[in-house]
Amino acid sequence: MCNCYSTIGTKMQETKIDILIKKFPHLDDLSLPFYATSGSAGVDLLAAIEEDIVLKPNKRKLIPTGIAIALPHGYEAQVRSRSGLASKHGIVVLNSPGTIDSDYRGEISILLMNFGEEEFIVRRGSRIAQMVIAKYIPLNWNVTDELPQSNRGGGGLGSTGYWKI
Repeated sequence: MCNCYSTIGTKMQETKIDILIKKFPHLDDLSLPFYATSGSAGVDLLAAIEEDIVLKPNKRKLIPTGIAIALPHGYEAQVRSRSGLASKHGIVVLNSPGTIDSDYRGEISILLMNFGEEEFIVRRGSRIAQMVIAKYIPLNWNVTDELPQSNRGGGGLGSTGYWKI
């Protein structure tokens, strides 16, 4: 139980989920994914590489993390960019957020892209991405000839404006 409070001062209960994790040999001396702070939504994923990887500008590379997970049905893992890498170096998770499905059992690898102007070196143990566990709701399609009306209607691609006060 945590001593957590919402913005209106009511106590919130901490809920945790147990996730099975497999460590590959190349994770070796590196830690399991971890929360950087007590308020972090995602765990940091580390680069489980043997040698430095130079990520040149406008190039992408698949980086192994040395782990595989087994999520319960109804959950996914979302892999996201780390804001500091993105803002300071232009390093992003290319398909962010990347989804790890509950039935995937292979090693988690991170597709990093360098949108920066300089080479970026990924070193063993570098925190390269973050992973958030999320519950999802499976859907059933209900085919119809008409959809209910809404204020927006069919407007898209900028139809709500760029700058409205």
